[in-house]
Amino acid sequence: MAHRALVIALVPAIGLRLLAVLGFPPALLFYGDSFAFLRAELAPGTTRPSGYSLLLALLRPAHSLTLVTVLQHLLVLALAVAVYALLRRRGLPGWGATLLVTPLLFDEFLVLLEHMIMADAIFIVLVTGAIVLIVWRVTPATAAAGGMLLGLAGITRTVGLPLLLLTAAYLLLRRYGWRPLLALVVAGAIPLGAYATWTKVEKGKFGLTEADGNFLWSRTMSFADCAVIKPPERLAVLCPDMPVEQRPYPPYWLWESFSPLLKVPGSANRNQLAGEFARAAILAQPGGYLGSVATDLKQLLRWERTAADEKTPYKFPQAERPLNGSVRDIAESYEAGPAATRVVEPFAGWLRAYQRFGYVPFPLLMSALVGALVAALVRRRLDALLPGLAALALIVSPPFLAAYDVRYVIPAIPLVCLTLGLSLSTRSPSRQDAPVRSIDQSSFAPS
Repeated sequence: MAHRALVIALVPAIGLRLLAVLGFPPALLFYGDSFAFLRAELAPGTTRPSGYSLLLALLRPAHSLTLVTVLQHLLVLALAVAVYALLRRRGLPGWGATLLVTPLLFDEFLVLLEHMIMADAIFIVLVTGAIVLIVWRVTPATAAAGGMLLGLAGITRTVGLPLLLLTAAYLLLRRYGWRPLLALVVAGAIPLGAYATWTKVEKGKFGLTEADGNFLWSRTMSFADCAVIKPPERLAVLCPDMPVEQRPYPPYWLWESFSPLLKVPGSANRNQLAGEFARAAILAQPGGYLGSVATDLKQLLRWERTAADEKTPYKFPQAERPLNGSVRDIAESYEAGPAATRVVEPFAGWLRAYQRFGYVPFPLLMSALVGALVAALVRRRLDALLPGLAALALIVSPPFLAAYDVRYVIPAIPLVCLTLGLSLSTRSPSRQDAPVRSIDQSSFAPS
């Protein structure tokens, strides 16, 4: 059987996800983002776009969080098969293509995110699915489908927005012709434009969120010194009032009661002033800004994702945590019944044990990415550059725009696997999938 290695690998990968379904029903809930996504009242999000909320609304009539998580598990498994199929198309043997998709199948953090009511798993599928389609073969149809997926990714997590521009630049620089480029841009603009119009109708402002300034401001809290920045009086209210060495990590400045951001009334006004302060701080203290980013990026050198005794929401829980107050009502309304995560042994314990070793250390991931990009240039496997640069953008951009979070690195894993596979491919894309430069040339392109 040509795909025996993949079938053998899929069996334990499905088993891991079955452990999640049996061990932690009905789903893992991330405080408090999951409940914002689960709200019955659909509205454009203030701090994050509501693309994932729209998907949950489509599934709401089933009243099953288990349905949501099972769907997410199946989509990531399907994504692994799609990446495998593309690598086989590029000439890799079955065992080689299977080896390269093992991180998609077995990384514990991917399994955790698939089982969590969060936008990450869907975002991963949308972004990688789009790039697989475009790298598979560039035509107006695949470019349009890829653009639509990237547009949907942009209204799921705003960090996906630059990937649409990156993909357009890839098509332009590789001279695939104006039709695929136009198809990509138009298709990508449809969900983005529709969502921005919805925001305009609901909130009076054309855009995706009202928090980009807030997040960038929180980034500057790692170094901002108002004695150096000298902000105007209307921005001075956003100055931190504690020494740099005592300041908590940037995300805490968005929500905690000590944050001066909460003193500014009105979400749109707050975002506007925060953005102005952040830009002034970066211009006044560029060294501090780059130093903070560099400090965050050093986390990529850490071998362990999380230490055994580290308190983090990114672990399979040991005990049930009851839901309280309004969040319980939100979750139970969606589930039409009890919705708190239950911990069912021994399945939960098996998965917790696996979590301690079942992951790709980030130093290896980054080494693979850099090595793959170099190999792609040396071997002229230029189609590997698109997933490689997309992975790099997803990894690097959060520390510049907000802060490092281990969760933000995970969407790069399938893209790194794809980049590595394409850089090692034995079948040149220039022979199999030649760029289409004109209608006449495309008529004679090999199938």
